[in-house]
Amino acid sequence: MATTDLHMNLLGYDYYRDQADPSVGLAHTASLIAGARDEATRLGAVTLLLDNGDSMQGTPLGEQPDARSPHPLMKAFQVLSYDAIGLGNHDFNFGLDTLEHILKTAPCPVICSNMKAASPETKLPFVASAILERQMLDHPDAPPVRIGLLSVLPEQTVQWDAHLLQDRVQMMNIVQSARTTSAALRAAGCDIVIALAHTGLGHETDPDNSENALQHLVQIDDIDALIGGHTHLRLPDPATPFSKPVVMPGAFGSHLGVIDLRLKHGDDGWKLDAWDCGLRPISQRTTTGELAPLVTEDAALVSALAEDHAATVERINAPVGQIEHSLHSYFTFFAPDRALALVACAQAAELREQLKNTPACELPLLSAVSPCKFGARTGPGHFTDVPAGPLSRRHVADLHIFPNYLNAVSISGAMVLEWLEMLAGMFNQITPGTDSTPLIDFDRAGHNFDVLHGLDYQIDLSVPARFHASGKLADPQAHRIRDPLWNGKPIDPDQQFVVAVNSHRAAGGGNFPMVQQATQIPLPRCSIQDIVYDYLNGTLPTDPLAAASPPWRLAPMPGSHALVYTGPAARRYLEELSHMNLPLPEPTPDGFLQLKIPL
Repeated sequence: MATTDLHMNLLGYDYYRDQADPSVGLAHTASLIAGARDEATRLGAVTLLLDNGDSMQGTPLGEQPDARSPHPLMKAFQVLSYDAIGLGNHDFNFGLDTLEHILKTAPCPVICSNMKAASPETKLPFVASAILERQMLDHPDAPPVRIGLLSVLPEQTVQWDAHLLQDRVQMMNIVQSARTTSAALRAAGCDIVIALAHTGLGHETDPDNSENALQHLVQIDDIDALIGGHTHLRLPDPATPFSKPVVMPGAFGSHLGVIDLRLKHGDDGWKLDAWDCGLRPISQRTTTGELAPLVTEDAALVSALAEDHAATVERINAPVGQIEHSLHSYFTFFAPDRALALVACAQAAELREQLKNTPACELPLLSAVSPCKFGARTGPGHFTDVPAGPLSRRHVADLHIFPNYLNAVSISGAMVLEWLEMLAGMFNQITPGTDSTPLIDFDRAGHNFDVLHGLDYQIDLSVPARFHASGKLADPQAHRIRDPLWNGKPIDPDQQFVVAVNSHRAAGGGNFPMVQQATQIPLPRCSIQDIVYDYLNGTLPTDPLAAASPPWRLAPMPGSHALVYTGPAARRYLEELSHMNLPLPEPTPDGFLQLKIPL
């Protein structure tokens, strides 16, 4: 059995909206775990419960200001008797020291096979592999089954959190590491090898150092079964068949992945004879599109986390300030997003303070922001939604959910234009006069759609994308960006700009080569959440960008429409789109709201 990408959704609770949520939570998944264990007992089988990473970051529950121990996640793993834990890239977002503090109370082996210390002085709080032994109940006289476990995560983890990990750890190739570790486990006498593969599906032609390499890992002979992650897919999927068992149980505790390995014992020991795998959901959608829970929360886990939960709720409801207009991300890919604009202004206000009395203060200042919550694979409820009125800490977290820091880069106008082309790859190419093409390329991650505040530009969707998602040129002749302006004038390719940007993007996250090539401007370490908090409570002054018009729009394509999928809660904000004269929105079977927008 496997859980993956919990992102600290331990309880069926939405801390950003301060309300119960039946669609998430390990406490719901725990009931499925108990049921699966009961089934195994009746069949005389043994079970393993494994986690595949990205569990320590994601909601305010995990951000304990007093660094309490044990951490809520470790309490949960203890209550549910996990057998092993793999690590994901987000588990390193708070640095090695915090990770070590959290893992010191882990109730089971914690594994990461393709990361090692850069020097003997750095002690890592995990092991490279683990071997578990289980006695088969229907073969009491046979030797126990030896199960080898390895865990790999994207090599880019060190790059994404360079400010925390650089010079402290080294990453090994995700595929080569899995191949070497699985072979070593076989040599150590393992009958079965399971890979906790915190990586998603890429393409067959992708290199083996891609962050999504699951298709390469499946081909390693010494691995019998895999648990995928990172991209929040739900596998198995009939559209993506594999020759061996692979599960990826969505995200936030939405599903339990179950792999059934049937073994046969002979003169040469235990051998895998047959297998099956599948997913078990914690909720389902009714005919009206509402979520209905299929299981109740596990009482023991709810009780174990009650104190942490109460402290978190009290903390996130501390008042911050007030806003006149709602801030949400339901229309972020085709209309002005006030939530992004506020974060951009907060970043710019902090950066102007930091750059005072430096040469960079004379440069034009831009602020790059991208949506954190935009539905897609994480579901129709995963959108930023801050109502007008009083603000509290939970609203600040909703505006920027990641523990990123503010960075700054100095970059030429030519590279700014390439940056704009890279972000414009988020959209599908639209044939003029058509009306049924989805606006967004679902193979692209929404958090890679940067909006550069301080500029004015249009995006022409009749043109193919200039860049692949990998950051490599797709069509050197293609240019989607129309009329790029700064201060009302065309951007001069030789002009220098300074750009406020989050640490993930500055370190290479999202494969923006032009940002990686820019000159980094050293800044004191300050989290963007804290900067937004200071901006909202008046500690930072109102930034000049607050008076600017929305920076971008889609270039007109008369007679053309595109399909957009947003959350059903967007209905209460549809008045903002009244000028578009939209057809009646249509609910989809998976709970989204389909809009047909004119271009």
